[in-house]
Amino acid sequence: MTHPEIPLKTRHTFLDFLYWSLMVSVPFIAACVAIIEKSIVWLILYVIVCISLVMVIYRFYCIHCPHYHQSGKTLKCMFFWWMPKFFKAKSNPLSLLEKAVSITALLIIIMLPIYWLILRPGLLIIYLLSIGILGITLRRYECKRCVYFQCPSNCVPEELR
Repeated sequence: MTHPEIPLKTRHTFLDFLYWSLMVSVPFIAACVAIIEKSIVWLILYVIVCISLVMVIYRFYCIHCPHYHQSGKTLKCMFFWWMPKFFKAKSNPLSLLEKAVSITALLIIIMLPIYWLILRPGLLIIYLLSIGILGITLRRYECKRCVYFQCPSNCVPEELR
């Protein structure tokens, strides 16, 4: 289904950030609940690994995004609001290495809590459904109108670019 009436999204709002933060929090909280029942140490390590890998994605993937290039010293996008721009912006397309690092980091974040979630089938179902809904919603409502045309997930029709 195409939505030609929906314009390209050149700026995000704080409400976008809140919405996507809530979407990401569901699988994250499900994973944390499953892990903490077994070990607080593993939970702390999981949170540290997640933060570290998000920073890897921020470094290798986000620096190419037009939202990162917008004026100001802080980023205002759907996933990072008021986050300092630690890295120099790049306007060239993502390299194969940057794509590989970003995708690998994301897959590690998603797969890391699976062991603990298998021990709690109800939480595993919530986790998998919420990850699926997050991905589908992102693709359906953001990727179709995103101005980051070099992104591998971008699906804006050629005539709108």
